[in-house]
Amino acid sequence: MMAEKTTYNDVVIDVRDLCKAFGENHVLQDFSMQLHKGENVVVLGRSGSGKSVFIKCIIGLLEADSGSIAVLGKEVMDLDQHLLDQLRVDVGFLFQSNALYDSMTVRENLEFPLRRHMSGISSVDRDERVMRALTDVGLAFTVDMLPEELSGGMKKRVALARALILQPKIILYDEPTTGLDPITAREINELILQVQKLYNTSSIIISHDMNCVRQTANRVVLLIDGKCYAEGSPDILEKSNDPFVHAFFD
Repeated sequence: MMAEKTTYNDVVIDVRDLCKAFGENHVLQDFSMQLHKGENVVVLGRSGSGKSVFIKCIIGLLEADSGSIAVLGKEVMDLDQHLLDQLRVDVGFLFQSNALYDSMTVRENLEFPLRRHMSGISSVDRDERVMRALTDVGLAFTVDMLPEELSGGMKKRVALARALILQPKIILYDEPTTGLDPITAREINELILQVQKLYNTSSIIISHDMNCVRQTANRVVLLIDGKCYAEGSPDILEKSNDPFVHAFFD
């Protein structure tokens, strides 16, 4: 299964001239990109190139030094904590480490964002959302298990179910296949595409895994030296004669 070629119109994330430094280490330098409704964009770069820093700036987990980050028409850098929390309801985040709570069951992990952001929801609706999200990732039977009872691939699926629980418009994936065996990684890539179709999500996928890129990306943004060095479909970039681009697809 591969990402379909699609035409996009509505911009849901618009990043302009983003800069972020840690001391003398200038990680992002005037980085710009857009994400369109219904699109999967893979931000591709070497380890330490600033990919994860970038998506953490999008959701306000890190504060950018300068530039503009508009998410669903709202300027992230101008939002107070309350408005930022409201925006995060529409943006699911799949952490590289999964970030499941070890002391909570799968059900309790999925209920956590519902209790935080939708306190008025009934217990019946809460249960329905939990079971739907788990069913959509093929893990309804794990609902009363603990994270320690799950394989690496199952933990990744549960983490994705938790990211879906609030039915977000956008999902940010931070290295979704890191640490997984090739078969499980392929299954996660296929699940990303299934989620895109089922929920009509728009996604930014951070990766340096070329199988993930080829399988999930409608478009690729190449992050080199803190900037958007090149962008295009995987097919177009793979045919590039630019040695810096070709090095990723070789």
